[in-house]
Amino acid sequence: MKRRTFIVLAACSFAGLKLTGFKMVAAREKAISDSEVGGSPMPTRTLGLTGRKVSIFGLGGESTLERVERQDDAVAIIDRAIDLGVNYIDTSPTYGGGGSEINIGKVMARRRREVFLTSKTHDRSYDGTMRLIEGSLERLQTDYLDLYQVHNLRVGHELDRVLGRNGAILAMEKLKSQGVIKHIGITGHKDPDLLVRGIESYDFDTILLTLNAGDIHYAPFKTGLLQKAVAKRMGIIAMKVTAVNRIVRPAGILSMEEALGYTLSHPVATAIVGISKLDQIDENVRIARNFKLYSEQELAAIEEKTKPHQRQANFFKHDW
Repeated sequence: MKRRTFIVLAACSFAGLKLTGFKMVAAREKAISDSEVGGSPMPTRTLGLTGRKVSIFGLGGESTLERVERQDDAVAIIDRAIDLGVNYIDTSPTYGGGGSEINIGKVMARRRREVFLTSKTHDRSYDGTMRLIEGSLERLQTDYLDLYQVHNLRVGHELDRVLGRNGAILAMEKLKSQGVIKHIGITGHKDPDLLVRGIESYDFDTILLTLNAGDIHYAPFKTGLLQKAVAKRMGIIAMKVTAVNRIVRPAGILSMEEALGYTLSHPVATAIVGISKLDQIDENVRIARNFKLYSEQELAAIEEKTKPHQRQANFFKHDW
């Protein structure tokens, strides 16, 4: 069993570990220098201490991918993404009531070895997690997951339950010992301080966290939590890049290039994005292939653009 001692930390008060100024820039630049293109259309970065190389643009399992009635469209999107070098796919049994896993499974039956496949448990108990993964594996048409994550921690008692007696983490450790899962992760998009407590209490391999250009304006994940995850050398996965399209609009608060480029200019291994239409895969791959690190000044300017719209950029912190 990994260590479980709970450590309560004040927000943004990580003495000796706070990565600001040149240290944060160095962390960002290290993540970028780690990027590799090789023979793939997509650059990759190393997912923390897992050692696995993942595409810097990852495919999220929501939007069209979770709709069983649009299975043909979903399969076409997944196949196109893999063809273009996207090898990170994220899903959950909660997306479309299992529809996302079903649609992804249609492709995994043919292309499982080409991707780093992840799913999640939203149950906090041992027994519930064991039941959930059985269903996930069946729908995904695979016998193992590269990463299995505690889904959407929101309040302290959930974390206590996960790490406590007969909690989900015991199931995940057993599954890992059996080779059913390769790595264990934690996710959340409401309370960064709770996730700090989580990664201080248990040595998770990865963290899936919110990181968009409006994050800095309210309960930011970018400051204490991201810095702490970097210091622990975790595999860092970014989500809510566009705030579910609320900060990327035809009238323009941000372009998709600014939104994705902003996130990728931080020390993350990959940024997952939900896809509605096939041509969005090509657009996001083009952005990823042409990505260049934004300067601190450019990042600040992009953040300033979202300031009047911070409620939309962080709606999930308030409403979910």
